[in-house]
Amino acid sequence: MVPHLATALTGPLLTLERRFLDNETAIERWLRGQWLEHAPPFYCSVDLRNSGFKLAPVDTNLFPGGFNNLDPAMLPLCVQAAMSAIEKLCPEAKNLLLIPENHTRNQYYLMNVARLAAILHHTGLNVRIGSLLPEIDRPTTLALPDGQSLTLEPLRRFGSTGDDGLGRRLGLASDPSFDPCAILLNNDLSAGVPAILENLHEQFVIPPLAAGWHARRKSQHFAAYRRVAREFAALIGIDPWLIDPEFAVCGKIDFQQRAGIECLAENIDKLLHHIRAKYTEYGITATPFVVVKADAGTYGMGIMMVKDASEVRELSRRQRNKMAVVKEGLPVSEVILQEGVPTFESVDEGVAEPVVYMIDRYVVGGFYRVHTQRGPDENLNAPGMHFKPLAFETGCSLPDTTQNPDAPPNRFYAYGVVGRLALLAAAHELEETGET
Repeated sequence: MVPHLATALTGPLLTLERRFLDNETAIERWLRGQWLEHAPPFYCSVDLRNSGFKLAPVDTNLFPGGFNNLDPAMLPLCVQAAMSAIEKLCPEAKNLLLIPENHTRNQYYLMNVARLAAILHHTGLNVRIGSLLPEIDRPTTLALPDGQSLTLEPLRRFGSTGDDGLGRRLGLASDPSFDPCAILLNNDLSAGVPAILENLHEQFVIPPLAAGWHARRKSQHFAAYRRVAREFAALIGIDPWLIDPEFAVCGKIDFQQRAGIECLAENIDKLLHHIRAKYTEYGITATPFVVVKADAGTYGMGIMMVKDASEVRELSRRQRNKMAVVKEGLPVSEVILQEGVPTFESVDEGVAEPVVYMIDRYVVGGFYRVHTQRGPDENLNAPGMHFKPLAFETGCSLPDTTQNPDAPPNRFYAYGVVGRLALLAAAHELEETGET
């Protein structure tokens, strides 16, 4: 299922998709070589925006929380990819401890945890779910809307004691015999790293702790993506701007006290100037805009769209308060300014954007994020959104050169290529932190 496109099938994007098709062999060979040099994250999701003239990632999540939104037809591919990832990290693994976000009421998220646990179970692992919530002091079973149930268990440290006074391995308080080889985080650590996860001995923590939002920055990711995009663009002979959103960063900012607002406005002006120049080059008549968002964090919080720098100079108190905090009430002190990429895809009479899911180096599915109350130049990761699974009938890796560039297998292949470029950028990020 490919959405209705509001743009005519001409112009830069159609040309870009055709270039992907014509260079499939070179692209796959290049990516294969990249994975020999750079270990991909265990899993990843990438939000894409397709403007009809540009196809680019706008966010990359190393703790994806929407596996429940994938089409069930993609589960065998998920299992195969997870098996590949586990074999690289801990080939003799028997037990895996999955640590989710601190949610007990968000049932859609818990369905994601259940789906993820099922995928890992099918790889031959004994999977248990350990909770960081202090109120989970005994095994607690939660009923899910789809008829499944999920059991959360309290964590404990055991084994010989380290310098921090804690046992050097992590397991379950309710089952002392459960000794996991690997610990998979589905918690983005926005509020920092709990002591119970630090200084573990001979246990793989994946993704590494440095991938959490307490340390990671979107600006670092997009700097890495820029390098990847330029090398890739040179490989197939395209303008890297077609797959790379412009971005900028400013110094520290305090929205409530209006500190750093003038710096923010000046950088927005510069970024809009660059975008207008590219629009002129490609004959694009749309109005450019900039997305201002927290440099760390997720859940679509701390985001605003700006078409003129005066908009940030004139923020109301309500707007400043909305921008000042993100998930778990954490204050925003750093922001990234990103070129706004409008979306011209629509599904179910709503504006849509594709989200691509990957495990190891493989695209394993995705879905459209759809919002019937938002426009093509607005944030769709907001209350009122819903999801439409993408079956990716060919696994997103088998384009059909006999069809038009925008035919389903070719459109999905384009999604998969750009998604894997963002995955590769994330691999560079982790290397730069000294973590893999």
